[in-house]
Amino acid sequence: MRGLSGGPRSGPGRVGVRAAVPAVAGAVAVAVLLAGCTAGGTGARDEGPARAESVTVPAASPSPSVSSAKAAGRVDAVRLVKNDPQVSAEVKRELKPCVADEYPVDVSYGDLTGGPAEDIVVNVLTCGDAVGVGSYVYREENGWYQHVFKAEEPPVYAEIDRGDLVVAKQVYEKDDTVSVPSGENVITYRWTSGRFVEKYRTHNDYSNAVGTGASPVPDS
Repeated sequence: MRGLSGGPRSGPGRVGVRAAVPAVAGAVAVAVLLAGCTAGGTGARDEGPARAESVTVPAASPSPSVSSAKAAGRVDAVRLVKNDPQVSAEVKRELKPCVADEYPVDVSYGDLTGGPAEDIVVNVLTCGDAVGVGSYVYREENGWYQHVFKAEEPPVYAEIDRGDLVVAKQVYEKDDTVSVPSGENVITYRWTSGRFVEKYRTHNDYSNAVGTGASPVPDS
């Protein structure tokens, strides 16, 4: 899993964080082809599973086959996010190239909803610290990408784990630095009856002693 703020700590179970938001009706055309990089910053806040009235976003080709969608399976994630009316204006404003034409987005493809083609998970990050500022899930139906999940409370990061959507959110206390959070909340969502439903929630506290000094030399 990718760390949120440039990998604050090493070790298993370190995930990024994400959540969902209200839906806005409308359809927007987008092209097919990948865009990848790392990071774009904001302070937008929103969390929770997508609602039934979520917006549909059209794919480039009017009706791609399942095989071509999975093989080519690469979407212009930057255009997808920028053209999505459910993405906050703040996230869109911060979604700019970090270097040349490389944008701060991580894109994952996999089966989350049991649809005809792979679902798309897009994480928008900050260029400097790779802090997750927005996570989105899109489901392809009849050549259209439907927005089905959104999380915009940084630091947040979403991933696909054995068919479930795992959203990780790091927790900061008063004197914590961006690179050293106090803990992390991890929420597992499962696609049920046409929407993502929370199934599990765990909290991890990080040790403040780790990484604060040199490791002792073992006795010979």
